[in-house]
Amino acid sequence: MTASAAPAAPPIRPTARFLRAHPAHAIALGFGSGLSPVAPGTAGTLWGWLAFLVLQLWLTPRQTGWLIAAALPVGWWACTVTARRLGSLDPSNVVWDEVAAFWIVLWLVTPAGFWTQLAAFALFRFFDAVKPGPVGWADRSFHGFGPRGGFGIMLDDLAAAGCTLLVLALWRFAFAG
Repeated sequence: MTASAAPAAPPIRPTARFLRAHPAHAIALGFGSGLSPVAPGTAGTLWGWLAFLVLQLWLTPRQTGWLIAAALPVGWWACTVTARRLGSLDPSNVVWDEVAAFWIVLWLVTPAGFWTQLAAFALFRFFDAVKPGPVGWADRSFHGFGPRGGFGIMLDDLAAAGCTLLVLALWRFAFAG
């Protein structure tokens, strides 16, 4: 089977047992948040927000940046492995892409109050769900199994993070007085 060929088995729905079967599964499924039966991407983003707030208690901004830098290639690997084992190009239960991308947003807007973080959350979820412009391009451009697929899973959420940051920056610029 080539890296871009689909597995022979039909897609499966992950379970807690699947999550525990491999470290890549635990990471890609957002340590369980991706198992949510309703809106797993939103659940993963919320888990990422909570995890970020907890990590801020122990990590400096520089350490947080290094953690995010490590989370991206690890996420690429985890998403690649898990998508292949689930038999789907971009399984909705794979949420590490939301976690890592939203960490970037929060890291770059910090210090920010609750309302700014909530606005960032809402914007990020909008861009990730609707996939306008560059987010849609990123989502369509990299599909398949293997490294290209894992990269594609991560890329559209990174584009959604970039769009979120752009809107927040324009808002701040427009209303800075």
